[in-house]
Amino acid sequence: MFINATGYYIPETRVSNDHFLEVNGLTSDWIVQRTGIQTRSKAGEDENSETMGLNAVENALPKLPYPIEEVDLIVSACYSPRDTVATLAHLAQRKYNIAGAKAVYLSSACSSFSNGLEVIEGYFAMNKASKALIICSEHNTYYSNETDPKCGHLWGDAAVAVFVSKEEQRPGESQILDIFTRGLGHVGKGPDGVRLRPKEDGITMPDGRDVFMHACKYMIEVLEQLTGKNNITIADLKYIICHQANMRIVANVAHLLNLDMSKFLNNIQELGNTGSASAMLVLAQHIHELQKGDLIGLTVFGGGYSSGGFLVRI
Repeated sequence: MFINATGYYIPETRVSNDHFLEVNGLTSDWIVQRTGIQTRSKAGEDENSETMGLNAVENALPKLPYPIEEVDLIVSACYSPRDTVATLAHLAQRKYNIAGAKAVYLSSACSSFSNGLEVIEGYFAMNKASKALIICSEHNTYYSNETDPKCGHLWGDAAVAVFVSKEEQRPGESQILDIFTRGLGHVGKGPDGVRLRPKEDGITMPDGRDVFMHACKYMIEVLEQLTGKNNITIADLKYIICHQANMRIVANVAHLLNLDMSKFLNNIQELGNTGSASAMLVLAQHIHELQKGDLIGLTVFGGGYSSGGFLVRI
């Protein structure tokens, strides 16, 4: 698959750590030490997962080498939608009059974007689509409970949109070389590790230690699967982008792989945990700074549990 255009949207508002001292009693030093987060992005009162997602598409459009009406598959991939019936995929189809496209919504916690890419890969393989738009917009703060000392301080909001095609649309496009995903509901705390129950208590993380342990293990496994299948090593990757859940997780992955932190691209310090959008968001923020031929490994872990990732050649 080839990346035709990328776009993203990040709300302007930043919530500092100091906000949480009064809300849940956590000091800024405590939060930074345990998460690496200094501020987090927050959607405004007039914003939601839909407006952010459509803004991300708008950001990508000037770079798109063909009319958006040629898209024949739209995938909305996230876990914090505003509406699970009238999905973001259908809203994008209506706004841009993409009459010939299939429109679907899927969720697999923080690996939703990777799973979305894999669904697109399947449509391409079956010759049921050739040009796709995947939108991932997470409005975590809509569902989070700031008073929760376990995870209320983690969440940020953002959206990313990516146009991909089965065939190269113009010379030199970045290529998604491989995708790997895996359901992990059978390990550790599984479905009880991270939950989102809107009518009960929103996003909760009952056992952060279990999440930490399995995130480190399975994000490394994803990188091993992707590089091994493509006859390269993890050391051959120019950069690694992990799911932006916790900087300590990223640091531990680097330690276990015996790699310097300079090899890892991050945005969690400023934006917090932006969910399934986070890893691709980091790539979209940096893609035009990367050099032709660079290999980038993206690896994620999500509640449920699930894992996934993909290998990109710039």
